[in-house]
Amino acid sequence: MAEISAELVKTLREATNVSMMECKRALIEAEGDMEKATRLLRERGMAVAAKKASRTANQGLILSSSSPDGNMVSLVEVNCETDFVARNPGFIAFAQDLSKRALATDGALADAVQAEVNAKIAEIGENIVVRRNARYTLQGTGLIQNYIHLGGKVGVLLEIACQKPETVRNPAFVEVSRDVVLHVAAANPRYLNSDEVNPAELQAEREIYAKQVVGKPPQIVDKIVDGKIKKFYQEICLIDQAFVKEPKLSIRALLEEKGKAIGDSLTIRRFVRYQLGV
Repeated sequence: MAEISAELVKTLREATNVSMMECKRALIEAEGDMEKATRLLRERGMAVAAKKASRTANQGLILSSSSPDGNMVSLVEVNCETDFVARNPGFIAFAQDLSKRALATDGALADAVQAEVNAKIAEIGENIVVRRNARYTLQGTGLIQNYIHLGGKVGVLLEIACQKPETVRNPAFVEVSRDVVLHVAAANPRYLNSDEVNPAELQAEREIYAKQVVGKPPQIVDKIVDGKIKKFYQEICLIDQAFVKEPKLSIRALLEEKGKAIGDSLTIRRFVRYQLGV
């Protein structure tokens, strides 16, 4: 077997932009033949993928899949370079398949499907990136809602809880869950509630607000700053946001109102929102 030197591996890497490990593996299989090793990498889609990997991929799709019982739901963002490819039936089918694959993992889907991605890059001719993925499994009594907006530009998963098993099948409960997941898509909350806000971010906001009222009596400053912080929470925390369909109601008040009508206590356990390229 021909000796595979580090210099030979380096030369193949520079020619193909494929990882050193894959280059060495190809050279070993090709018994040191550079042309054959390059062909092997191209056949595997690696050389093509690597050459295109530096291209910006900020178009694509956000998709979601559910298990048959609806108790497990995925959300995936798959990026490509152009809107033209994002509308390609082959790319759409590929992204849909990845959203189904995401039902089987809580880890990075990109690591598990890299070979398939490389093959699709070679087929389509554009860089493709599985940017992120999430999987929700129902944690108790309640349901998981998913929503894809603007033809795959925005996607949301939301888990909403109730106390009574019969509430899950109540049309009013299903309706409010749909209303809230649509609200998340439209209002883009960053946190579920004020407890989740980063303390450093909160402190920075307080300092900014305090500087805006320099010169006023301390007791007035505190009240003004507290008021501005409350408004800050109303902008970034889902539970405190004004409901997009009825701005006079906060999401918290909406859940209380609907829960009272249903005869149950409704709460939001968690949510995730993806926006394409953001």
